[in-house]
Amino acid sequence: MRWSADVRVVAIALLAFGLAACSEAPPPAPVGKTQPPSAVSTPPPAYPEALACAGVGGTVQLRVLIGTDGHIGKTELVTSSGNRELDAAAQAAVREWTFNPALQAGRPTAQWITVPMTFHVPSERPEACDAREQAAAEALQKK
Repeated sequence: MRWSADVRVVAIALLAFGLAACSEAPPPAPVGKTQPPSAVSTPPPAYPEALACAGVGGTVQLRVLIGTDGHIGKTELVTSSGNRELDAAAQAAVREWTFNPALQAGRPTAQWITVPMTFHVPSERPEACDAREQAAAEALQKK
């Protein structure tokens, strides 16, 4: 059986249309806003007084999980300051922070962020340092 050129064109077109109709359409794109978390309350850490008096500073880098409710779920120490007290002060402060959670397609989602926290040695020595040193000297004299 020999087909004419017109019949072949129509057959090929129908075949192509049929295959296209059988293929799945891509899923619809998610609707809604997508954005990173934003800070609501991020007060600085308490600088350990003894370390401020001793001139000890440093930078702590933390990895922090912000939950879908905007509260901190977990903290991980990425880079230590070299001082356990500074590291602990940074982690304690971050656990109290709150955020607007990240959004994915308009829905809150948990997200990890990295937070560097630097403890700058005070340019002026805190007044409490003199009292600390005096108390330490008096304690040594009593021994």
